[in-house]
Amino acid sequence: MSWKNQSGGPWGGGPRGPWGTGPQSSGPNSPDLEELIRRGQERLRSAMPGGFGSGKGVVVVVVLAILVWLLSGFYRVQPDEQGVVLRFGKFVGTTNPGLNYHLPYPIETVLTPQVTRVNRIDIGIRTGDDPRRGAAMRDVSEESLMLTGDENIVDVDFAVFWMVKPAAPGSTEDIGAADFLFNVQNPEGTIKAVAESAMREVVGRTNIQPILTGARQNIETAVQELMQHTLDSYKSGILITQVQLQKVDPPSQVIDAFRDVQAARADAERLQNEAQAYANRVVPEARGEAARITQGAEGYKERAIIEARGQASRFLSVLTQYQKAPDVTRQRLYLETMERVFGGMDKIIIDPAASGASGVVPYLPLGPIGGRPATPAPAQGAVK
Repeated sequence: MSWKNQSGGPWGGGPRGPWGTGPQSSGPNSPDLEELIRRGQERLRSAMPGGFGSGKGVVVVVVLAILVWLLSGFYRVQPDEQGVVLRFGKFVGTTNPGLNYHLPYPIETVLTPQVTRVNRIDIGIRTGDDPRRGAAMRDVSEESLMLTGDENIVDVDFAVFWMVKPAAPGSTEDIGAADFLFNVQNPEGTIKAVAESAMREVVGRTNIQPILTGARQNIETAVQELMQHTLDSYKSGILITQVQLQKVDPPSQVIDAFRDVQAARADAERLQNEAQAYANRVVPEARGEAARITQGAEGYKERAIIEARGQASRFLSVLTQYQKAPDVTRQRLYLETMERVFGGMDKIIIDPAASGASGVVPYLPLGPIGGRPATPAPAQGAVK
């Protein structure tokens, strides 16, 4: 059935098209394929100057084909990717994210690996799906059990974070992305093997006690450096960003005994700290008390020496004066002694001549010892 006899064009835009004007019980009529090809050829001949079979038409077709082929060399590199350009399969350079151009296929091709995504590999543990519990962790003992430097066994689970090492743009030496594409067949398997080997080497030269307590950061750094050195020697184009220890424990069969040992060591350390604190408190106090007693003795010594020298000097001066005037000096010493003895005492002086008749004993209201005033007494009386 030809479309020339139908009004409205090949798609039936007029009152009657190839699909009919109303509902069809047997489905639409299929278009005539031969008619479509013929009409396309006629339109192409009319568009070509001089006809399709002329030389100009062939030239135009060839030019259009070359133009389309050249335009196929444009490609886009995403922000997290880096373009690796290959010329006849040989690496020739890298390109940055954005719109770039390379010689069309088959001269040049481009690979765009992701160079900013950080990947993770778990070693010693696996994450599985449990229909009842969801995600579940499973321990892989053949990967996690390691021998320490003091011939103990430790269970180490750790994770390795890595990414493709980006190549320097335009460089043919620092070609990390190209090395990753062409030098490593199984990146995750290679990283896993290198990580397990590096961890066993680091743990094998370390005692178990630092591994279980305070050497985690040093172990992570040492393993990361050793892994990077090994992967660089392989020219793998892989960058290790971090090594993270997840679990470091003794084997499950002996973990209770290890916990008892750790508790005993903690108690011993606590008691040592308490003893050291007591010693730090008592020893300075004892040293201070000893210094105080020593200084007091030194002060008493100096005072006693000075007093003895003063008394000796005074005695010599008195002796000199006594040798010059013995009577006067003796009298002066007597008076000074009496003055020193009676200076602080209560004194009562009785004149026998003024007491009246002889044989009369006066009664005196003497106060109590200590100098306190006595209670007034009645007038004095005489007792025969």
